[in-house]
Amino acid sequence: MVKNGFTLIELMIVVAIIGILAAIAYPSYTQYKIRSNRADAQSELMFIAQRMTEYKGVNGSFEGASVQQLYGQTTTPKGEALYDVSFDPILVDASKWVLVAKPKPNTIQKDNGWLCLNYKSERLWVKGQNSCNNISPTSNWDGR
Repeated sequence: MVKNGFTLIELMIVVAIIGILAAIAYPSYTQYKIRSNRADAQSELMFIAQRMTEYKGVNGSFEGASVQQLYGQTTTPKGEALYDVSFDPILVDASKWVLVAKPKPNTIQKDNGWLCLNYKSERLWVKGQNSCNNISPTSNWDGR
C-alpha cells in the first residue's frame, strides 16, 4: 500500500527552516528599507537646494525662503512622511542656509540621525547624530 502525503515531522522541519530563513532575512530587509528611505530624503534635499538656487536668482538672496514655499510641504518623502524638513536655524540668512531633515518619531527612521545640507553643498549624516554642527567640506552622507 502506497501512502501519499507528508508526515507531521517533515512538515514541522519545513516550517522551522522557513522560520529560520525569515529570522535571518527580516533584519536585512529592515536595514535596506532604512537606507532606501534615507536615500529618498537625500534626493529631496538636493531638489530643495536646487529650488533655493532658483529662489536666490529671482530674489537676489535666500532671505525669506521657506521649505513650505519651495517644496510644497515640510515633510519628506512625498506620500510617506518620514522626515521633517526645515532650515536650521529657522530664519534663513541672506547668504547662508543649512537644510535639515529630522527623522519623525514613531517611524522606521526614528533613530537614524539627521540629514544636513548647506549652501556650499556640504553634506552630513551620521547614524544617531542629532545636529549639523560637524558639517564640513569632508563630511558626507555615507556616514564615514
